[in-house]
This record gives sequence, structure tokens and C-alpha cells, in this order.
Amino acid sequence: MRRMVGAVALLAALGIGSAPADAQEARRRWEVACQIRHEKFDLVLPTAMQDNDIEMWIVVMREGLLDPLWEALGRGYVGGWGYWVFTDRGDRVERAVFGVGGYGPEQCGVYDHFGSADEVAAWVAARDPARIGVNMAEHIGGADGLSHTSYQHLRTVLGTRYAERLVSAERMVSDFRATRTAIEIATFARAGEISREIADRAFSNEVITPGVTTLEDVAWWMRDQQLARGLDTSFDMPSVYITGPDGIAATSTDRIIQRGDLLMIDWGVGYIDFYTDMKRVAYVLREGETRAPAGIQNAFDQAKRVRDVMKRSIRVAPTAEAAIEAAWAGIEAAGFRRIEFNRPSADASVTDVVMGPHSVGNWGHGIGPSLAFFNPERMTYPFRPGTLFSMELFAYTAVPEWGGAKARIPLEDDAVITERGVEWLYPVADRLLIIK
Repeated sequence: MRRMVGAVALLAALGIGSAPADAQEARRRWEVACQIRHEKFDLVLPTAMQDNDIEMWIVVMREGLLDPLWEALGRGYVGGWGYWVFTDRGDRVERAVFGVGGYGPEQCGVYDHFGSADEVAAWVAARDPARIGVNMAEHIGGADGLSHTSYQHLRTVLGTRYAERLVSAERMVSDFRATRTAIEIATFARAGEISREIADRAFSNEVITPGVTTLEDVAWWMRDQQLARGLDTSFDMPSVYITGPDGIAATSTDRIIQRGDLLMIDWGVGYIDFYTDMKRVAYVLREGETRAPAGIQNAFDQAKRVRDVMKRSIRVAPTAEAAIEAAWAGIEAAGFRRIEFNRPSADASVTDVVMGPHSVGNWGHGIGPSLAFFNPERMTYPFRPGTLFSMELFAYTAVPEWGGAKARIPLEDDAVITERGVEWLYPVADRLLIIK
């Protein structure tokens, strides 16, 4: 099974045995990314800089050491040292690049000036900024792209006067990335639909033959789909796993999928600098079964009830922490129990819940405000309209067919928060998938 799946996907990726791919797909994706850049620089960056008292933002890269924001800034070739310099001019941010070239930054039309690397010091001095933001960050890896050597180099290049004005741009970068434009939301929704379609196919008899297919086979089939479609991956290998009475039994291993297994997928795709994060749940029918056992179906239905409460309760809020606490109040009022991660109670009469809604967008775990317990600093960030986030939960419900042990049902799909509340970006997991 493993060799057959890989061979079919490889042939498809090479265009063998199938219709040739659209020769303009690469150009189409570049045009979308370019339009996003125009919108972000025109509409988002000025406010992000002003809100964080950053008069100038400098991003430093060198050949072989690219900043996490390289894609967002338009890519480009850096032969030695390269500098992206953004200066707040009031209603517009002036954009200049030094020591950077190539089709992407030059043809997109978002930059006002291209110069050599040795011009950057004079450029900065002519504008005399009081605070210069650089990508140093304590809490956000995606805003921490300035290496120690690059920091020392920049200080030398700018000289003592401006070296002393360097400050962390962590919050500014978070605001710049997490404040979404319409085309960003539309593009991320497209990535979500691709993720959903591949995951649903992975948990079907198209891919799985009980007693033959391994968890690893399914994961590699999904990776081959990404390869064939020119997609990146949010979390490297998809997590394809089995949950039973004793918890998770195996994840993306050579464990053969058997009848009666309860399967989960946790994964995401990368598409035009957007990365999704979602889960799917499936049951493998035993011989003679036409539907999942009542206890397992009930566990899935309870998880959906929790999600419904979350969706009703989460709203725009002064902080992400305030938004998640409102959701917890709604969940507890609905009769569910709040627990620590993977520590369900022994009470079979109640469904235990863990919530971990987190920012998403340009990484599987995003850069902006987060409602998740594992991002405590970013729980203090404002939860604004237009924020993309992954609405993740785990519901633990007793299953009689498992001797009363609780099944952990994970639900996770990507959404956007608006003034109306939580809005889905594609059809979410609404049914327990069945493998015959």
C-alpha cells in the first residue's frame, strides 16, 4: 500500500498519467502574494508602527540566513547583507531595500527605493528616527529573526548614535502580521478548503483498507498530496493517530489500521505563506457494523456541543484572555467540566473539556493574539476583528463500549473573529467520518 500510494502521487506530481498542471499557477500565486503585500504595507503597517511608537523598522538578512518575514516582505536575493527599511511618514510608510534584488521585490511595485547595502547608514541618518524597531522578540519566534551577529553588524553599520535607538519590534510585528486584510482572509480560506479536502479523503476507503493500511501510509499519502499540489506543511509529518481506552496508541507509525479503531488527524498545509491547523476524526467499522457504536458517536456529539458553546461565547474583547474566559463561563454553565490538559475526571456523568484556541495564519501556530494557555504573553494582546485563529478543543466523554473509559475527541478548525462573532472559513468537521 505504501509503495503504491507514493508511486501514484509521484507520477501525478510529474504530470505523468494526468492532465498537465496549469502553467500559470506559479504566476497566479505570486500575483496574490504581491497584492497582499500592497494591502499590508498601505493599510496595516502605518497603524502597526504608530501604535507601537516605531518610527523606523529595519529587517536585516544575509545570504543563507533569512528572516521569518522574508516571504511577507517579498522575498528577493541577498548576496551579502540585505536591509529592508520602513519609515513612518505619517499617512504612509516609506519602503526601501538595500543589497536586495530579484524579480519578486522589483516587479511587485511595493518598494520606493532600491539601493546598495553601503547606502543604508546614510539613508537612516537622513531620516533621523527616534526609535528603530528590529526583529528581536522574547515571546514570538516569528518576530525574532535578528541573529546576534546580525545585531552587532547593524550597530556597527549605523554607528553609535543610531545603534542606541534600536528597540524590539515584537508587538509591532505581531500587529502587522495578525491584522488581516480581505485578500488575506480569502487566501487563508482557500488554504483551509484544500486542507479539509485532503484530510477527508485521507480518512476514507480511497486511502485506507482495514487490516492493510498503516498510519504511516496515510501520513505519507497526505504528504504526497502536498508535494503534488505545490504545498508546504504546517507541522512536517501529519499526525495520524489512534485513540483507545488507554489514550493515544500510536501516531504516524507502522501500526496497521484495524476495524474498530478510532482515528484522528492533526495537520495543516502551507499555501502562499498561509498555514492551516485542523483535525479530523474517523471510526473504522467492524464487520457487520453500519455505523459507529453509540458511545463513540455520543462522544463526538458532545464535542460538537462544546464547540457550539465556544462559538456562541467567543467575541471581540480587550484581550484574548478575556475572550477565552467568556468561553469558559459559557462551557461551565452548559454543564461541562474544565480540566487540565489530558487529565480527565473519573466522573462518567460529565464531559471534561480542554480548550486551546490559538492564533493561526502565517504559521500553524500563529503570531498574533492567542486564546491558548500555552501562549500566556499573547493572551494579553487585544482580540480584534479580523484575527484568524484555530478553534481547538478536546472533549473527554465516557464510552460504555470501552468499559466507561473516556474517549478524547479533538475538534479543530480555523476561523476569523468579526464584530458578529466567530465565523468559519470553510465547512468544519461536522460528522464522524466512517471507514468501511
